[in-house]
Amino acid sequence: MNYFQYNQPFTLEGGQTLPEITIAYHTFGTLNANKSNVVWICHALTANSNVLDWWDGIAGESKIIDPERHFIVCANILGSCYGSTGPLSLNPDTQEPYYTSFPQVTIRDMVKAHILLREHLGLHKIHILAGGSCGGYQVLEWAVAEPEVAENLFVLATSAAESTWGIGIHTTQRLILEADGTWGEPSPTAGSKGLKAARALGTLTYRNYQILAQKQTDPDPEKLDNYRVSSYLNYQGDKLVARFNAYSYWFLTKALDSHNLSRGRGGQLEPVLEKIRQKALIIGISSDILCPVQEQQFLAQHLPNATYVEIDSNFGHDGFIIEGEKITKHFVAWLAEVEDEQLAPNPALPL
Repeated sequence: MNYFQYNQPFTLEGGQTLPEITIAYHTFGTLNANKSNVVWICHALTANSNVLDWWDGIAGESKIIDPERHFIVCANILGSCYGSTGPLSLNPDTQEPYYTSFPQVTIRDMVKAHILLREHLGLHKIHILAGGSCGGYQVLEWAVAEPEVAENLFVLATSAAESTWGIGIHTTQRLILEADGTWGEPSPTAGSKGLKAARALGTLTYRNYQILAQKQTDPDPEKLDNYRVSSYLNYQGDKLVARFNAYSYWFLTKALDSHNLSRGRGGQLEPVLEKIRQKALIIGISSDILCPVQEQQFLAQHLPNATYVEIDSNFGHDGFIIEGEKITKHFVAWLAEVEDEQLAPNPALPL
C-alpha cells in the first residue's frame, strides 16, 4: 500500500475543512511510455484499495484488467478505515481521533481526492475508469468533474443519483448503529453490535429472495430455531465487524445518500448525463434489488455513447463482484470494439 499526504486544507463540499488528508492507494503493473494504459478502479462501500483482492474475477493476472498490460490504480475513499483519512484518523488540531466529529463527506469529495492523487501520480489521461455500485457513483461524478481525463467508462450496478429506496435503507442502517449502547463512545470498537446488525440488513439488499431461498433454506422442516439463514447473516455481520469500523460505515452511508449528479448543476439529471461524451459500458444485474436495472437503463438512455448490457444472475447487487465470467464476456467484446474505433485513422485527417 502507498500513501499520498496532502498537507494543505481540504475543503469539503459541505463547507467544512479537513486540515490535511491522507490517501491510501495501490498500483499494479507498469505505466507505459506514453501513459496510455491507465485503468483506475473506484471501489465500493466497504472495500479497499487492493482491487486484486476483492475483484479477482475482473482484475489480476490473465484477467480482463491485467497488470501485465495495464497500470491499475485504486485509491481508498475518504471516510473509510483502510488508510485514507476517516473517523479513526487523528485530527491534527486535537491529536485525537475524529470519531463522531468527522465532517460529512460526499461522493464529490471522494472524487476531488482522487483528482489530487491523479495529479500527484502525473497521470493526464485514464484509459478506462471503472467501478461498481458506489464505485460507479465515483466514476460518473469524475466524468462530469474532469470530462477530458477519462477516455472510457465502465460502470456496473450503479445510478446517476441515490434512490429514495437506497436512502431509506441507509437511514435504517444508521438507526441500527445509533441504537447500539456504545455508539458515540471515543473508541474504535464503539457501535460494533450495531454494525453487525446493520450489515445483516445490508446483506438482504445485496442479495435477494431467490438466492437466499436457493442457498440458505433449511432441509429440516421440523426446526424451531437456529435456522441456516440466521447463521449466514450472523456470519456476514461478524466478518464485517472484524474488518471494518462502525463510524466509517455511518459516514460512508451518508456519502452514498449525497450522490446526485445534478446537485449544483441545474437540478435535472438528463442534461448532466448528456454532457458525458465518453464511450461507456453499463452493466445491470437482473436480480439487483438495491440498485435495480431501471437505474442503469436510465443511464444508458441519456449517456450519448453508452452500451447497456443486462446480466442474468441470482446474486443480486453482489453480482457485480461475483459474476466475473459473465462480466468478462461483455467487457472484452465492448473494449475490442471501442479500442478498434479509437485506433482507427481519422478520415478527416490527411494520411
